[in-house]
Amino acid sequence: MVDTMALLRALFRLARKASSPLRLAAPPAGDEVFLDAPDDRLAPALVAAGRGDHGPAAELLSGVRAAAEWENRDRYVLRLAAFARSRAEWLDRWSAADPHDPDVLLVTAQLAVDRAWGSPARAELLRELNPLITAAARADGLDPVPWRIALDHARGSKAGHKYFEELWEAAIRRAPHHYGCHVAALRYLAASWHGSHHACFDFADLAAQDSPADSLIQALPARAALGYLTDGCGPEVPRDRLDAAADRAIALSARFPAADPCPAAIRNKLMYVLVRLERWEDARTQLRLIGPYATSFPWDRDSDDPLGHFLRVREALTTGAPGAPVPAPRRPRTEHGGHVRAGDH
Repeated sequence: MVDTMALLRALFRLARKASSPLRLAAPPAGDEVFLDAPDDRLAPALVAAGRGDHGPAAELLSGVRAAAEWENRDRYVLRLAAFARSRAEWLDRWSAADPHDPDVLLVTAQLAVDRAWGSPARAELLRELNPLITAAARADGLDPVPWRIALDHARGSKAGHKYFEELWEAAIRRAPHHYGCHVAALRYLAASWHGSHHACFDFADLAAQDSPADSLIQALPARAALGYLTDGCGPEVPRDRLDAAADRAIALSARFPAADPCPAAIRNKLMYVLVRLERWEDARTQLRLIGPYATSFPWDRDSDDPLGHFLRVREALTTGAPGAPVPAPRRPRTEHGGHVRAGDH
């Protein structure tokens, strides 16, 4: 088996080859907090899809593809596919009307992967989706998002390291600093060597060092920290490394406007990490920056009611309680543990 460092070196060899002041408001009242709220561009597309009209979704995805807004495209595809899991009529109409459209192929591929992921026969079902993902990738040779889907697919279907490296090379050749592809690689490392959090941190730290200061990849080490803090297995990661990961994400968060739905996912994960680290003042700052935009992940890791859990943590922070209701797992010093869930890291 290829060892951890060999894969890390391969990932980074390929990646390097490709290659206003904030005013903080008080946190909103509980009834003003929204869970997984779409931004102003996605919301009309979801409303129209609910009526069976795929036009706004098609226009949205075509526009961000033309503008090479790959991070937004990735977010929108994930949200549209999630919506289609319960309301797929609009997507079926779109596919029937324009079966070779790169955007409908992409959403269809994401939806198929999402549906297969929760099955006990996940690996087998995912392997059957190869033609669908290949079609999405070939539809637009510049788009990295199909390759992010392919990387997730490779993890779920238990693909070997050599195949994963080939996908990774194709992904970062298109967009060397695409956050979604880096998250997919981080998840693959976590799934391949469960409990090897140092490997995840090595990958995330190198990626952040190689990326621009305003790249979402600056938040990748904090995502590795979140995985470590909630996993409950593997050797200890030094506290200063956890703090450095959080500090990188704090600097990135400060680049975005307050109460903005676009960086909400980054800020919710960062706030969770800061609470785990008992950095209460920094957590309060992120809470104010989050404003009304809570996200299901990572609060659903500790509760079946992520919004309620977010609000309980918020109350503990804003009332000056000495702690917050986020249980800290024990940190065993062994390499052994259970299986990584799909949402880990």
